[in-house]
Amino acid sequence: YHADLPDDVALVGIDEKTGMQANEKKYDTQLPTPRKRGRVEFEYIRHGTQTLFGAFDIQTGEVTASCGKGRTATDLEAFMEQLAERYRHCRTIIVIWDNLNIHHEGPSERWKRFNARHGNKFEFHYTPIHASWVNQIEIFFSILGKRVLRHGSFVSKADLKRKVMSFITRWNTQDKHPFHWRFKGYSVSGQEVA
Repeated sequence: YHADLPDDVALVGIDEKTGMQANEKKYDTQLPTPRKRGRVEFEYIRHGTQTLFGAFDIQTGEVTASCGKGRTATDLEAFMEQLAERYRHCRTIIVIWDNLNIHHEGPSERWKRFNARHGNKFEFHYTPIHASWVNQIEIFFSILGKRVLRHGSFVSKADLKRKVMSFITRWNTQDKHPFHWRFKGYSVSGQEVA
């Protein structure tokens, strides 16, 4: 993650945030006042779910995203087309993602065909099994969850999508920054591992 890459090489971490619930709080949250605790409503009205496809640019911190109803291979391929357009100026696009079934070829060889359509500029790298947390998009998803989803009230799926995409726009214009790992690994027999 710390390699200095040429300007025409992009390094992106991609993943899906599934099951984002468009839940509307039945009653407003009551803020605390002197000598009175605040109250958070626990009853809600369900309006469905949305799935977010996200790509975190490791070098700049910029997020490219698409929000919709599903998480199929077709949905992912449409998102990857959006990403190919976003990075059309790049000679190489290095993709880091986990081992989800739709990230692999499958019988249709979708990623070979996709890559051929885009001049073979994509390189696909997979996180180790049970280690999807090393993908930096997961850090961004955690921030999104804390700032938007956890205490949010959404009157519809469209409202959820609007608020999530508005947050991403704000992130890209005001807050974006690359994440810097601080953990150096544990010593194993006197050797450093990361």
